[in-house]
Amino acid sequence: METVVSGIRSTGKLHLGNYYGALRNFVKMQNEYNCFFFIADLHSLTTHPTPQDLTSTVRQVVVEYLAAGLDPEKSTIYVQSDVPEVAELYLYMNMNAYLGELERSTAFKDKVRANPNNVNAGLLTYPVLMACDILIHHATKVPVGKDQEQHLEMTRTFGNRFNRLYNVDYFQESFAFTYSDKLIKIPGLSGQGKMGKSNGDADCIYLSDPAETIRKKIMRAVTDAGPTGLNQEKPEAVQNLFDLMKVVSTPDTLAHFDGLYNNCEIRYGDFKKQLAEDMVLATNEVRTRIEEIDKDDAYIAKVLKLGADKAQASAQKTLKEVREIIGLKKLY
Repeated sequence: METVVSGIRSTGKLHLGNYYGALRNFVKMQNEYNCFFFIADLHSLTTHPTPQDLTSTVRQVVVEYLAAGLDPEKSTIYVQSDVPEVAELYLYMNMNAYLGELERSTAFKDKVRANPNNVNAGLLTYPVLMACDILIHHATKVPVGKDQEQHLEMTRTFGNRFNRLYNVDYFQESFAFTYSDKLIKIPGLSGQGKMGKSNGDADCIYLSDPAETIRKKIMRAVTDAGPTGLNQEKPEAVQNLFDLMKVVSTPDTLAHFDGLYNNCEIRYGDFKKQLAEDMVLATNEVRTRIEEIDKDDAYIAKVLKLGADKAQASAQKTLKEVREIIGLKKLY
């Protein structure tokens, strides 16, 4: 089976965008590919989380991975820092990454503009660490969004450069992997753009949100004064809520409220109440699983120990071979 690698930064709770955009596909992938799913706690250090926050957010992501349906017997689920070989490969690959190409990274330039007082070396070499996450398991398929495709291109660059430098055919090329033909984009509740934690908690429906919290967030979601003409185009904020309804409600429900909007008869209060109840129902199974797994420290520890052992076995083989290729051999 081909190898798939994907990681998520441990920056807090997962939301509907994570679930419908990625996690549901991960659950299907694990039956057809050799999958490595990790929690990227080393990547999150670029924003200097407190030790308490880092520990709790890593645990939260693990719980929600499992609640969403990832199976530790089918997938390798691990914490990035539990595999120190990744950091060692990161050191070696940094020797073959050049300042100019790293500074040209679109993501790096965006982060510099957004956080001019925190331009650290980890941000600059972020693409190298991401490359090592992939290369260390010889993955050929990487589920990424458009914003990460440049990093994946850089992964191919670093791997091919290593091959040329040492005259070997060692690292394979990895490519973006879209498992489903139907890409689901989950909009936020703030009226514009996709759902994301950077827009604040009010923009997100988290998988762990209690039912009452979901209802309050939906009822506060941005709309407008209502349509003023038949069949008029919906403004972005309103279209976003209809797009959410398309994901969690039945086609009949969506068609009913779409018809009311097109005939200028929609009442946003009724529309939001229906969306909220359908959202509560759609997330109920995952939310219940989160509550159950969160109480089971022994199970979480068992899963992470199993994942660390499996990931390390793969990584150690790669590091042994990389050291030999480079010429880092013990002389005693």
